Amino acid sequence: MTALAAQSVTVTRDGRNIVDAVTADFAAGMFVALVGANGAGKSTLLSCLAGLLKPDGGGVTLDGRALSAIGRRELARRRAYLPQQLRAEWPIAVERLVALGLTPQLPAFGGLPGGVEPRLTDAIEACDLVQHRYQPATTLSGGELARAMLARALIGDPDIVLVDEPTSGLDPRHALDTGGRLRRLAVDDGKLVIASLHDLTLAARHATHLLVLREGAMLAFGPMGDTLAPELLTRAFDVQACITGEGRETYVDYIGPV
Repeated sequence: MTALAAQSVTVTRDGRNIVDAVTADFAAGMFVALVGANGAGKSTLLSCLAGLLKPDGGGVTLDGRALSAIGRRELARRRAYLPQQLRAEWPIAVERLVALGLTPQLPAFGGLPGGVEPRLTDAIEACDLVQHRYQPATTLSGGELARAMLARALIGDPDIVLVDEPTSGLDPRHALDTGGRLRRLAVDDGKLVIASLHDLTLAARHATHLLVLREGAMLAFGPMGDTLAPELLTRAFDVQACITGEGRETYVDYIGPV
């Protein structure tokens, strides 16, 4: 069973803790919504959890092993990371962009290796990219590129999926589709999914757990139903909030600043 653990993870920049002694244990089957105001440290924490940024203090382990002790190829097989800033640098077809998620050794040009086709088609269909399959990636809209990058992250069937603002730039339909897909990856397929989100209604309806940051420090971490509360949102965002409904019918509304 996949276990990812942060122990007193701290990242310091210009004398200030961007991430401040965050400790949390994550396990397969969780869909963790990582939330907080702009500058709370969400992206930095995700980079540490992905093994892309070495903390200045504390550390991250995967199944009891320090991320720094795990080889790049093994880590790439175990976890997928989707950053917030998405760019397509080369005018390759969308299908090839998605296929790159299988292995860094795929050729940049020429035919795709045998056996890739079924998995590639499944990923393209799942992210609603069929009509864009042969389109140059550099011509995609921001939302279309976000879906293509998500397909690339998921095609390798990783144990851990870390995504930074996966619904940014998506229209309502595709944002809902993405939230539902991330939940199914965790709940149905037994993956560990951690996603930074700004849409708290989407997070409340789909995520199993909530982790809240403020100025780098962790305010709360636990099951969504036990953790999400108006008082917590006031502490995190300096706003008055109203939460109605429960489960897949939850709605979070901001009333105004404190």
